[in-house]
Amino acid sequence: QVQLMESGGGLVQAGGSLRVACAASGRISGIKAMAWYRQAPGKEREWVAGIISNGATDYPDSVKGRFTISRDIRKNTVYLQMNSLSPEDSAVYYCKFTTPWKPEGHWGQGIQVTVSS
Repeated sequence: QVQLMESGGGLVQAGGSLRVACAASGRISGIKAMAWYRQAPGKEREWVAGIISNGATDYPDSVKGRFTISRDIRKNTVYLQMNSLSPEDSAVYYCKFTTPWKPEGHWGQGIQVTVSS
């Protein structure tokens, strides 16, 4: 059974940086895409970064230029480097891996990122 585990979250001051990671365990293959989402209290979950099999990345305007997604294919791990953080970035961050056999994606359990002002 595939499990995704996020790590690296925590508390950071506004203007600071944080890197979160998500590693997959279990038998997983043919990863088509890896992505990060976040959900703040009272808000819907929103997509914040994605990387596909050819290495192309994409971001919404809200984080473009501040967040960087990267991956280590051999480790089935995806990273999210977050710079110039603001309190509005505070949320639970989730990773998602999409494969042909599970198009709805495998999700991590989420990790809290809190940015203090």
